[in-house]
Amino acid sequence: MNAPILRRQLKRDLFGSVTCLVDPSSPDTALCVERDTTAAAAWIRWLARRLARNEARALEALRRVPGVPRVEAWNGRTLRRSWIAGAPMHRSPPPDPAYFREALRLLRRMHAAGVLHNDLAKEPNWLVTPDGGAALVDFQLAMQPRTRGWLFRALAYDDLRHLLKHKRSYFPAGLTARQRAILERRSVLSSLWARTGKPLYRFVTRRLLGWSDREGAGDRSQA
Repeated sequence: MNAPILRRQLKRDLFGSVTCLVDPSSPDTALCVERDTTAAAAWIRWLARRLARNEARALEALRRVPGVPRVEAWNGRTLRRSWIAGAPMHRSPPPDPAYFREALRLLRRMHAAGVLHNDLAKEPNWLVTPDGGAALVDFQLAMQPRTRGWLFRALAYDDLRHLLKHKRSYFPAGLTARQRAILERRSVLSSLWARTGKPLYRFVTRRLLGWSDREGAGDRSQA
């Protein structure tokens, strides 16, 4: 990007700022997204950088998987990733059940690459592309376990359950008998999280940080 570029701030919070870099000759064309942790609150900057590093590592592991952003630069403070054209699921509902078939293929490719997303309950993390396809963003909470033991399988199962919950919301008639059975059965980790970690997580994110369940939608609302 040697030519001058325009910066359009999409979001700013305690974890820093998220900016869309735009081609000045085509203001509607986003070039990439920049997450800047130097703008984070001093007391939480260490965590902001850890999350950004986590996202960079996950995206690098998924560089051959279509439907996820590509890392363009990471210097330990600022992460640049490619922009994927599309709108969050709750702003642009999936046009037909084929969306969820593609989303399932994307999920399988992600898991095959050894990456667990861990934040698929949030609709803003699922994009509907202009052609009605599926894409994923926001890999800050992603994990890459060294082995595919019980932890990997449990978290992969939860990734799948979250996708199926969205399918149930938009196209319940398209759920198969097996998918309905998965929705009825939580993993041990999910049950434990619901009873212990989730109440604390909600207190911290909603009361202390002022987030909502659809936090992240602002990343797409102005680009």
